[in-house]
Amino acid sequence: MNDKIYTIESEATATDVLQLSEKCIKLVKDTLETIRTIVLEEDFKNTQDEIYFFKNVKPQVYSKLIYYAKLFNIESKRPRGSSKPQKKYLDYQIVRLQDYFNDNLEFYQYFRRGGTSLDLQYFIRGKDDIRLHPDNFHFFTDDKFSTSHDSTVATIMAYDMLIVYLKQEIDKLENIKGMETIIKSNQFSSKLFWTASKTDLIELIYAIHSSGAINSGTADIKEMAIICEQIFNIDLSNYYHTFVEIRSRKTNNTKFIDKLKESLIQRIEESDE
Repeated sequence: MNDKIYTIESEATATDVLQLSEKCIKLVKDTLETIRTIVLEEDFKNTQDEIYFFKNVKPQVYSKLIYYAKLFNIESKRPRGSSKPQKKYLDYQIVRLQDYFNDNLEFYQYFRRGGTSLDLQYFIRGKDDIRLHPDNFHFFTDDKFSTSHDSTVATIMAYDMLIVYLKQEIDKLENIKGMETIIKSNQFSSKLFWTASKTDLIELIYAIHSSGAINSGTADIKEMAIICEQIFNIDLSNYYHTFVEIRSRKTNNTKFIDKLKESLIQRIEESDE
């Protein structure tokens, strides 16, 4: 599903966001239906598997459905014309999304800190206590494929991605002239090619930015990405989106950075021999 979404996003233009959303909504709905069929036919071997699925697996898929449906709604009502009313509209949408986190603060903090003590209540089917449901009606309409909070996790993930997208759009409106200057002033030919994955390079860019190693931490992440694209002859596409996926990794958020460290240590040790 993610590979197909990447293909759809890669082929879409900046003005095709509504068509892109419609295509991705259909794709995710079909994926969810396939997964639902598998779950109903095979079920889970134990409680731990069920918790893992409804806490980690289903939300990863369902969040994309929420994301693209909400994106379609936001973009279809976005004002046209000058940047000022657009920025005001996008800022308002960010505030509305953040209100959801505040309205579900207790669970939001539980999820963010990696809590597990209430997983039996939150991520097992059949826990039909109305007090456990923040605003999840899916549990009542499809209790064989929903728990009290799996859609809440998906909504948190989706809103994270939407906030990143909206901030990116605001950046575009604020930096149109500035970005044109950057691109024109840095047009040069490089014979270097990035041969690791795009995700690895994006992880590296964010690591360098976070360390404050460039401009004492005040560098624009977008400018850094553009420069890296030019140096390494690569198109990083939606790096904001990719960073959200890096941040949501369950096992290792710094996989490439760790690999770099191991490689350097090995080279140092080999040089000392």
